[in-house]
Amino acid sequence: MRFGAKGLEHRQINEQIKACALKDLDITIDDVMGQRFIGAGMSKVNLTINGVPGNAVGAYLDGAQITINENAQDATGDTMNDGEIVIHGSSGDATGYAMRGGTIYVEGDVGYRAGIHMKAYKDKKPAIIVGGKTGSFLGEYQAGGNIVVLGLGYEDKEIPMGNFCATGMHGGKIYLRTNNPPVFEGDKLIVKEAEKEDLEEIKDNIKKYCNYFNKDYDNIIESKFYIIIPNTKSPYKQLYTNH
Repeated sequence: MRFGAKGLEHRQINEQIKACALKDLDITIDDVMGQRFIGAGMSKVNLTINGVPGNAVGAYLDGAQITINENAQDATGDTMNDGEIVIHGSSGDATGYAMRGGTIYVEGDVGYRAGIHMKAYKDKKPAIIVGGKTGSFLGEYQAGGNIVVLGLGYEDKEIPMGNFCATGMHGGKIYLRTNNPPVFEGDKLIVKEAEKEDLEEIKDNIKKYCNYFNKDYDNIIESKFYIIIPNTKSPYKQLYTNH
């Protein structure tokens, strides 16, 4: 089913989605322009958004699939639990804020603090796949899950991310596709070149990224990757029970 969002605020849009879902789980929304919280907490439905959604699209998502045929604003997938968000463009600050499950695929770049407070628990292992570069504070206080930065289009740059990456990180992994290893002061983080077995963990995510955005999987997977993980001696990890 299909409907237009012009003149509707977010509650009306979400009510319309639920009404449509009684007849058809495949729903397209046209003329979206900045409305927040679209798809919040939803499961089962497959949403296609034409236009630019506002903050917190897919917040608390619980199994739905959301495809955005434009850029997204801040807090995409805020605290999402399951499902997928596929963005044919770039995403703003705090993408994947506190997400605890599901996957976000961003064709282009993300802003500051992507993956902040990302966590994993039992069978839930969230992932953010970024095709381009990221802003500063990537993976801030990350406690679990995977963040993958492919750096497509930035191969001639030093590193496809901003400053202060992984500040306070105490779990999970950050994968960077780059020829230059990131350097951090202090002993709270460990950086190592990814080996073939390391890439097995993210191979399926990269394949899906390439399928969604028509990219060359072989070229990407054969590139050099570095992994950032927290040093187990770091005091941050002692504060959390889920190691």
